[in-house]
Amino acid sequence: MTDTLLFNKLKGILFGQAIGDALGLGCEFLSKKEISTFYPNGFSDYNQIIQDEHRKRWGIGAWTDDTDQFLCLYDSVIENHGEIVLHDVSLRLYNWFLLGGMGIGKLTNSVFKMPEYTKYPDKCAELAWKMTRKQAAPNGALMRNGVIAMMNYQNSDKALFLSEAVCKLTHFDPRCIDSCKIHTTLLISLINGEKLTLNEVMEKSDVQDDRTISHINNFLTQNIEDLNLDDSNEVGYTLKALSSSLWVYFYAESFEEGLIKIINEGGDADTNGCVAGTVLGAKFGFDSIPKRWIKGLALESELEGRIKIFS
Repeated sequence: MTDTLLFNKLKGILFGQAIGDALGLGCEFLSKKEISTFYPNGFSDYNQIIQDEHRKRWGIGAWTDDTDQFLCLYDSVIENHGEIVLHDVSLRLYNWFLLGGMGIGKLTNSVFKMPEYTKYPDKCAELAWKMTRKQAAPNGALMRNGVIAMMNYQNSDKALFLSEAVCKLTHFDPRCIDSCKIHTTLLISLINGEKLTLNEVMEKSDVQDDRTISHINNFLTQNIEDLNLDDSNEVGYTLKALSSSLWVYFYAESFEEGLIKIINEGGDADTNGCVAGTVLGAKFGFDSIPKRWIKGLALESELEGRIKIFS
């Protein structure tokens, strides 16, 4: 692989994350019926985003908490010379929370409010999960996970170990861990120019929870509607967001087509969008991303500055 091709994929992941997040805000928490009402001609650009009480908190083209947390992890790796230092990552996430953490999820919020989070982040995450009777499996760890593959694409064993460790800083459910590891496997395979079967993805990711396998087997088909992303009972569920990334890995024919389809399915569309966006970026590269989506990002220059470490 040429350096140019590799850089194009890594930049595609970074921008795919932010664009999927910023664009997905337009359909976040909406059902497909509501999307058809608010966007009768379909949704495909930042300037269409309805300015209701939820969405008007962000400027047009701004990303949300998903990419804020992704960049906490990304900046930690940069400042630690390419290494993921778990204590530093947890402190950056915690400090982001203290500064407002707009859009933060319920479970992540409860973890950060634990009195000794900065000393024992994984223990606090485990306790918060147990307080939900081990039922909570939201997508808050998956939304920031793409960084790990970007920084460790040459060592999949290390990347999978780190995906689990970083996940456990806030999310302890095995379905959350499975989601992060599968997402890492998808990204690494694309960065390295491989195309895996679903069985190979599951085997390489060392999936631990039968509910992960069952969900994927029951929902993943070429018909995107089968994902039921706008199911009101599972909005924010980690396996829903994971299904978005798997669908674009196997079935998307272009960055634009794949992202628009995922986002217009509704549900937790910004997280589904950013997770799918990273996979689309690795699959098709930065050069495949529509220019209007790149230039429309409110903080495009911040991403351009960060990607320079790979050039």
